[in-house]
Amino acid sequence: MTRLKIEPIEVLYPDDWTIPAVFSSPHSGSYYPSDFVEQSALNLISLRQSEDFKVNEIFSAAPALGAPLLRASYPRAFCDVNRDAYELDPSMFEDRLPTYAKTNTPRVSAGIGTIPKIVTAGAMIHKSQITFKEAASRLEICYFPYHETLQSLLKECLDRFGIALLVDCHSMPGNTLQGDRDEGLSDIVLGTRFGRSCHEELSDFFYDHLSSAGYSVTYNSPYAGGYITQRYANQSQNIHALQIEINRNLYMDQSSLTSNLGMQELETNITSLIQQLHENFPVFEN
Repeated sequence: MTRLKIEPIEVLYPDDWTIPAVFSSPHSGSYYPSDFVEQSALNLISLRQSEDFKVNEIFSAAPALGAPLLRASYPRAFCDVNRDAYELDPSMFEDRLPTYAKTNTPRVSAGIGTIPKIVTAGAMIHKSQITFKEAASRLEICYFPYHETLQSLLKECLDRFGIALLVDCHSMPGNTLQGDRDEGLSDIVLGTRFGRSCHEELSDFFYDHLSSAGYSVTYNSPYAGGYITQRYANQSQNIHALQIEINRNLYMDQSSLTSNLGMQELETNITSLIQQLHENFPVFEN
């Protein structure tokens, strides 16, 4: 059974919380427990193909500019916090799952439940079946601390400002499964769950700034927002959630997992975006 090796989350708080927002990076965790790697059917580079490489660094200016940044320490290949708590595939387990497990969701069917079956490229993660006790241990280590902290941050944000914007930060594969560049994919995809999770004044603010920086930006296709966006958005309570997906070709080599020359430019542009949030946060009637 996996035991806690490092703190499951990291929260970087601003000295002065001035932006009514919380930045979340659920998939940039890069601590792979040695026993997990040893028991995997994949080497470390292959395991890391699902990782949102350095996304927490891309948004690292948030605390200095006035908003907290929450990131997961453990990777999504180990435990995916952007899922419902018990989205589990029975075929992965040597014992019977409890009745409250959600075994028939689209994400489970695709092999990407809370304890994933495959990495992004489709390769199987585990050499053999695991126990539910192991899954429950990962949830206790990684999943519940993340959501307890995120919920607390959003409540504090709402109490402070009367509004809370959750910016859920991700990167997306820029290549097809065959390794070719996906020419039809935008530089950045903004997920609003088709308007259900975020007021258009907020999403348009991001769209306009990123477009003016030279990026191709689209809404909701192919990523409209995941579990975190769905769970925490509540526009009637003035809690808005926007998912940002950044094309990995902009800033990294996906085969070697190294930054390319675009990393610095991307960080600069994201910092400028957060600075604009600090100076000109959109005002609107909900």
